[in-house]
Amino acid sequence: MSTTSKASQRIAALLDDNSFVEIGGLVTARATDFNLKPNETPSDGCITGYGVINGNLVYVYSQDASVLNGTIGEMHAKKITNLYDLAMKTGAPVIGLIESAGLRLQEATDALAAFGEIYLKQTMASGVIPQITAVFGTCGGGLGLFPTMTDFTFMEEKNAKLFVNAPNALDGNVITKCDSSSAKFQAEESGIVDVVADEATILEKVRELVSFLPANNEDDASFLEDCTDDLNRVNPEIAGCVGDTSVALSILADDNNFFEVKSGYAKNMVTGFLRLDGVTVGAVANRSEICDEEGKVAEKLDAVLTAEGCEKAAEFVNFCDAFGIPVLTLTNVKGYEATLASEKTIAKAAAKLTYAFANATVPKVNVVIGKALGTAYVVMNSKAIGADITMAWPDAQIGAMDGKLAAKIMYDGQGADVINEKAAEYEALTLNVTSAAKRGYVDQIVNAADTRKYVIGAFEMLFTKSEDRPAKKHGTV
Repeated sequence: MSTTSKASQRIAALLDDNSFVEIGGLVTARATDFNLKPNETPSDGCITGYGVINGNLVYVYSQDASVLNGTIGEMHAKKITNLYDLAMKTGAPVIGLIESAGLRLQEATDALAAFGEIYLKQTMASGVIPQITAVFGTCGGGLGLFPTMTDFTFMEEKNAKLFVNAPNALDGNVITKCDSSSAKFQAEESGIVDVVADEATILEKVRELVSFLPANNEDDASFLEDCTDDLNRVNPEIAGCVGDTSVALSILADDNNFFEVKSGYAKNMVTGFLRLDGVTVGAVANRSEICDEEGKVAEKLDAVLTAEGCEKAAEFVNFCDAFGIPVLTLTNVKGYEATLASEKTIAKAAAKLTYAFANATVPKVNVVIGKALGTAYVVMNSKAIGADITMAWPDAQIGAMDGKLAAKIMYDGQGADVINEKAAEYEALTLNVTSAAKRGYVDQIVNAADTRKYVIGAFEMLFTKSEDRPAKKHGTV
């Protein structure tokens, strides 16, 4: 392997020192049409091999843009598909480092078949081994499907381009008007990208993510860590984090380490990984505030389910379930987003989230930290759709709807005094957590400061959980 190319430097930075072993280093293109000579394509523009991250086996391919712009042809693809075959046999993640001009035009249908063969391998590997893509340069056309068929996508903030149709090819658009291929657009508008950063940070973050994940869907030990943090740590400050649940999850986590994914997309829904007593847990949480580094509220959000938030969370829960990762939810939701635009997609998106939670057989713990109103609460991993343990903070509210709104409906036409009186009565009778606990919908009412120890205890109790679903090929939601 050349040690001077960008492709090889990225591999060296990603893996543990001196751990990379190249496979297929002598492969070159077979096609010779249009002056394409075999000796002009060292490694056929793709360095492939294996190594370790924190001692754990991973497979890596890194596209070399200095060789025919990193374009994908027959032999380029064979190297990647061979890597997938090895990864599936040994049960280890595949990491793709992308910088390519896309389809190799000189190879025509051979190149088209090459794309299809890689798509097939990605499909077969989905839910069996983790797949991670990092985009450093151009990733366009059919190559744009590579990251979207994998589990997690990282994107370099300045030079990376991800698109199916280039910005200038879109009707009514030019790149100066809207760069739809930029990392910012793909992270904040399309929701494809999990992390945006500079190249060095991306490689560090990929290493960190890999450390949270199992090697495959049957692995139950390699990603566990010894916990040096206090399992009974008391955190009174978490009570002030009902709005910004990203901060709340950081407080709960071992060593306060929470790895958030898709942080730029659907900001009213938080998804990411944390460890509790050394065990990786996937977290999904409603979010109504974004705090800055000083802890001050920088942005206010509505505590509702949006279509984008539901889809983001559903995909994340599906990943966790596929790889046996327990799921923790922090619920603070008062309903669904109510706009004409959202009405087109919210029902289907909420159905996907409901299905994801209900279908998941991993341990599921829900903590109601704020409002839990209406069917939006039911969707958020409630006991009714399969949560194993439901906890609530003492001042949380669980019920059909806000007391004032309920009173207005039940006592339509009555004066303000009556409405206010009945609203207070409704909240006292039906919205307090004690009422929900008396009916078995809440298992434990816990003080906010003690949340960590109770959640850890719940997941430890659920460690051996086994649950079956009706026999079927797959669901259709």
